[in-house]
Amino acid sequence: MRSPDASLDELLTVREAGEGRYAVELPAGWGQGRFLFGGLVAGLLTRALETFHPGRPLRSLAAELLGPARPGDGVVQLEVLRDGNTVSTVSARLVQDGEVMAHAVGVLGGTRPTEPDRVALTPPALTDWRTLAPLPVAPPFGPEFAHHWDFRTDVHAPFSGGSAPVTAGWIRPKRPAARRDAAFLATCADTWWPALYTVLDAPRPMATLAFGFQPLGDCAGLEPDAPLLVRGAVQAVHGGYSVEFRELWGHDGRLLALSQQTFGVLK
Repeated sequence: MRSPDASLDELLTVREAGEGRYAVELPAGWGQGRFLFGGLVAGLLTRALETFHPGRPLRSLAAELLGPARPGDGVVQLEVLRDGNTVSTVSARLVQDGEVMAHAVGVLGGTRPTEPDRVALTPPALTDWRTLAPLPVAPPFGPEFAHHWDFRTDVHAPFSGGSAPVTAGWIRPKRPAARRDAAFLATCADTWWPALYTVLDAPRPMATLAFGFQPLGDCAGLEPDAPLLVRGAVQAVHGGYSVEFRELWGHDGRLLALSQQTFGVLK
């Protein structure tokens, strides 16, 4: 089993274990309630998909976290649903002890000739991360996995009694990752606290049930020790489920990824 203090480069490693199969090691010390941190699961599924089809980058991931993945060995099993001339659609399952703990469908595709890239969103204007102190998000004030991360913000903090369920801030792993690819971005996209927490007065257990992710940029040229900027906003809450849209930005204002998550409010 991998050390909980291993870097994300190590934690997101997958090893070929037969055709369409990749062995993974899930660490202790990365818990989120009963579950292993969902961002790590999403990152492993992404890394397996891109390793399987190296010529076609991930364009979209639709994942469901079905059960409480736990520390120890696991296998990611892939199945090609369709292999087109430019786009491949591949399913991925994380299996432990014969049980499917997570399932995803990834769309992978080469670059297509089109009009120039454009982004309709603008990054939030936040205080320079160098002037902000890290927040005490780790236990007992946050989930177990949070002590591996550096969170910084001076707006929209959890349980601050805000008027709207929105949040924004800076995030980075305490141990820098050299390989900052789509798997790294998928992990980062799930790390920040749910935006619903900004309008609550006290913690309530929540779990990511569905995770949508679209990598839209890369980290080439970004300062290696600089955090990413994350912004999240709840779009709707109904029947104990919250739907949140998230954005990931580089410190230079480039859009890196979008994510949509469905959270279940457990209690």
